[in-house]
Amino acid sequence: MIKPVSNKPAGKPAGKTGASSGMPRNRLIILDRDGVINQDSPEFVKSPDEWIPLPGALEAIARMNQAGYRVVIATNQSGLGRGLFDAATLNAIHIKLKTQLAKVGGTVDAIFICPHAPDDECDCRKPLPGLFYSIAQRFDIDLAGLPAVGDSARDLQAAYTAGCTPWLVLTGNGLKTQAQGNLPPTTVVWESLTAVAEALETANLAEEH
Repeated sequence: MIKPVSNKPAGKPAGKTGASSGMPRNRLIILDRDGVINQDSPEFVKSPDEWIPLPGALEAIARMNQAGYRVVIATNQSGLGRGLFDAATLNAIHIKLKTQLAKVGGTVDAIFICPHAPDDECDCRKPLPGLFYSIAQRFDIDLAGLPAVGDSARDLQAAYTAGCTPWLVLTGNGLKTQAQGNLPPTTVVWESLTAVAEALETANLAEEH
């Protein structure tokens, strides 16, 4: 298992094994999309051709599935509200995601999106927790301590507000987010989605023995 990466002084781990570090009691994990599963872009991911998975990310999701975890994506897609792409294009992007994921033996149970622009004053755009509450309702699941993976401060804040344990990955904007500090107090830091998958596999084995 790759240990959590810490931005704290030497000798202080970023997280501890067990429920206190957000190791899930319920086998469901929430992932952000851009910067976690695929390459992010300041110009937005506007077409299937622009959607490029990060190295090892799809395989990591497949490993989560194999360990018995349902995977749900929660993503801000303000490009819809800004008029940069339409719903059909977003669906095509997600078909590509699911198709490539299936080729490595993985699946996602659902993709929850916020389509709104920043000035739309919705309650689902992260850092607000609306997407997480919708996930809880759909899957009839308690969010307390559930791991929610993101690469930006808004991902972590939304997760923390909803009662999840924020897991920061250092892909996408993750290194910048870590350097800026002021992370939610329960945040656990991992190098990548591969490290997250290894952590879940280890937690799964611990539960079985």
